[in-house]
Amino acid sequence: MQKKRIDYSQFLSLPALILFSVFFVYPLLKGVGMSLTNWDGMGKASFVGFKNFIDFFADERAISDIRTTLIFAVGSAVLLNLVGLGYAVLMNSSFRGKSLARVIIYLPAIISPLIMGYIWYFLLQPGRGFLYHAFQQLGLPDLIGNWMSSYPSALAVLVLVNVWQFAGMTMIIYLAGLQSISGDVLEAALIDGATPWQRFYRVTLPLLMPAIRINVVTNIIGSLSVFDVIMSLTEGGPGYATESLSIYIMRMCYGSRTGYSTAVAMILFLIILVPVLISMRLTKSKA
Repeated sequence: MQKKRIDYSQFLSLPALILFSVFFVYPLLKGVGMSLTNWDGMGKASFVGFKNFIDFFADERAISDIRTTLIFAVGSAVLLNLVGLGYAVLMNSSFRGKSLARVIIYLPAIISPLIMGYIWYFLLQPGRGFLYHAFQQLGLPDLIGNWMSSYPSALAVLVLVNVWQFAGMTMIIYLAGLQSISGDVLEAALIDGATPWQRFYRVTLPLLMPAIRINVVTNIIGSLSVFDVIMSLTEGGPGYATESLSIYIMRMCYGSRTGYSTAVAMILFLIILVPVLISMRLTKSKA
């Protein structure tokens, strides 16, 4: 009688599943339970049901933070992909100093967003910032005003600083995708009489879809959970105008509203999850 063999390959994923359960599933379930309480972070927690969620959507400051977070995320994600793709196409061509240009573009991404925010804070300070004195020497002292004093200009600065810092990371992924495209495919399209735009739109973009999917998902996640650059540049001001949901969660938690802040964190998790799933679905259908 032949002895039955045990297929041990099915257990190879067990360590990964254990780590996933310990560091994601358990904290998520713990957070869901905590979001239904009025725990202040120290005392005994009491079950309050969905009161925290109801209070959140009744808070005008919280709704304003959702709007700010979404506007920042949409602006950053779109610009990061457009600028990153433009950089990648440029860096994929041949010219002298290309390696140095790649380093310069990618260099801001290795700096902490908190530090980068403080750097731009000192550059943009009205009346004493570096850019103020630079434009003053050029005879344009009024060009640099207090850009952080109004909601539209402050939010625009935050988006542009974020794009300037992380466009290099997006470029690297697009550049890897461009270099993986076979030259024979582009040459065949050229022989068929395709114009440069047709080759890019009909051939290059569809083959870049895996890179597009990675960049869109990571940019959405990073932009919706933004914290550092806003905290260092505006601290959520003027007032609470540029406050993101991540900063709101932190302030509620340190304000002895741990249960409430956990409920907001659950809401932020869903806000991030929905566009990520939609974008993955859309890019997958075009792949």
